[in-house]
Amino acid sequence: MKNLAFMMIVFISILCLSQAGYGQEIPTLIASGDSAHKSFDNPGALAFYAKVLEADSTNYEATWKLSRAYVDVGEILSEKEERKAYYKKAEALANKAVEINPDGAKAHLYLSIAIGRVALDAGKKEQVRLSKEVKASVDRALELDAKDDIAWHVLGRWHRKMATLGWIQKKFANIFLGGIPKEASVDSSARCFERAVSINPEHINHHLELGITYEKLKEKEKAIEQYQLVLSLPKKDADDDEHKKHAEKLLKKLQ
Repeated sequence: MKNLAFMMIVFISILCLSQAGYGQEIPTLIASGDSAHKSFDNPGALAFYAKVLEADSTNYEATWKLSRAYVDVGEILSEKEERKAYYKKAEALANKAVEINPDGAKAHLYLSIAIGRVALDAGKKEQVRLSKEVKASVDRALELDAKDDIAWHVLGRWHRKMATLGWIQKKFANIFLGGIPKEASVDSSARCFERAVSINPEHINHHLELGITYEKLKEKEKAIEQYQLVLSLPKKDADDDEHKKHAEKLLKKLQ
């Protein structure tokens, strides 16, 4: 019995030392994930952040960044159910990040993004219902960090989507939201995207969405200017090539 107790103590000690050593690698793993993200290697980023959570399941930074990575990878998947699974995983991780740090702006931001991605593959009824959750999360993110350009981008998308609902979705809005939110407007959408651009003028998708919004407002010249900026700016994100192709098509229709 004494030998068994001794062996158990040795085993636990080795396990603790191993975990402690792994824990010391956490900053390196996060840095590697960040590097992979910046080089558009989203699966690699996902793997690095997941390794962090294997060592420390309460690491806030790795949790919200892993949520982001699941969205990034999900966006390139063509199979709907597989894509949905990635977005739901992103949502679960963002919710976990909120639990870890309720005052963390990034947790609320990526929760709004994950829910928004889930909504994209949902039916019209579910899209309207989920819009309320998206708005609540992004509002909280902006309360905590009003200088986050991505949060302003998300809010801009929300305003434009809600202000341009089709008649079927308007009926669902009456059921779930008590009607289309009064604050939702295409003008507000433009202001949000303008704010995002002012914070981060090199983010291509801000200019693309601002151009689309200007088109909705019948401001052709402003839209053209934004699409031209999309084409001239250097690639910064994994999906910027697609954004440039989209802008090129939209630009041709206006010129």
